[in-house]
Amino acid sequence: MRAFDPEVFDVLWAAVEPLVPRRNETHPLGCHRPRKSDRDCFMVIMVRLATGCSWEDAEQITGRVVSDTTARQRRDEWVAVGVFDAIAAEAIDGYDKVIGLDLSEVAIDGSTHKAPVGGEGTGKSPIDRGKLGWKWSIATDAVGIPIGWAIGGANRHDIRLLVPTIDAVKARGLLADIDTLWLDRGYAGKMTMKYLAHIGVDDAMVAKKRSRGKGKSSKTSSMGLRWPVERTNSWLSNYGQMRRNTDRKISHRLSQLALAITVILTAKLIDWRNRWSPELSPIR
Repeated sequence: MRAFDPEVFDVLWAAVEPLVPRRNETHPLGCHRPRKSDRDCFMVIMVRLATGCSWEDAEQITGRVVSDTTARQRRDEWVAVGVFDAIAAEAIDGYDKVIGLDLSEVAIDGSTHKAPVGGEGTGKSPIDRGKLGWKWSIATDAVGIPIGWAIGGANRHDIRLLVPTIDAVKARGLLADIDTLWLDRGYAGKMTMKYLAHIGVDDAMVAKKRSRGKGKSSKTSSMGLRWPVERTNSWLSNYGQMRRNTDRKISHRLSQLALAITVILTAKLIDWRNRWSPELSPIR
């Protein structure tokens, strides 16, 4: 997995390090225990994100350099000051400057996954026999680059997360640049179209619901350009903590989602750079 690529990790840490709160390391008696390395704590967080293992297992995988308690505390400190949101925003801005976002075709879709320990923002999943789960709703550009997202319980309908997802896109100043918005049939309805018209999205392609009594052969609108968001959901589902999240707070799930998105964008930027590197290019 690219999250364990040393090059990707180094770039991620270079973005995280300046945002980490600094602590006074001096002690009047000089007998305190040295504070554990922030970089080592970040490695434990990354291992847990990628594998979906427990904090205790992440501690063992990383050689017990940092205890699971210390890693959790450091995670909480970083969430409180917005470190993960900041690096996600930096990754999106960096992608836009280097490669460029394609907002001619934007798609929004939700993805439901397990949350076995429950907690804030979870609910009974209608697709998993009523077991506890969570859901993210994400907006992507024409090639699947995330530009806004929101989360909720697995029992929340996708349409309920449409407004917060679009609000996240608007907060990044990207809403006005959207030409066409693609939605699946779960969003179909007069209220959806009224809301989209209200916010200035004039060209919205919503798949039509099947008529009652008609099978799969009935006429429905084309899936259109919704495949990029489906692919992005698949990318995110590769991360263990996304598939089976064991966090109990909404802020922790949001930080996991933001970190996973940052890893994906960082890897894409590195691959883009390597295209123009004579040493790494397959064409000599």
